Amino acid sequence: MVELGIPELTTEQIETLCTTAENTARKHILSKVPSKHIERLDISVEATGSKPVDVTVEINLVLSSQAKGFDAQALVKKAVNQAHKATENYLRNLK
Repeated sequence: MVELGIPELTTEQIETLCTTAENTARKHILSKVPSKHIERLDISVEATGSKPVDVTVEINLVLSSQAKGFDAQALVKKAVNQAHKATENYLRNLK
């Protein structure tokens, strides 16, 4: 946990934060796996609190049988990490 020293977030900023995280995770997964090989991709981002803000990213990824050679768990883990980096960058830019 890193203390960034940001001000209390508005509702609009929290929405933007969640959208940024979701889009980053989706973009990462789609950059690694063709969409035709994805049966299901659900991304949920929840931000609780406002100072400090706690961001939770959950991804449900189901690959088709054609997606041989792809590790869904590794993709999800990396996408979650990318989403957290994006939220941290967004918060740093608010200061």
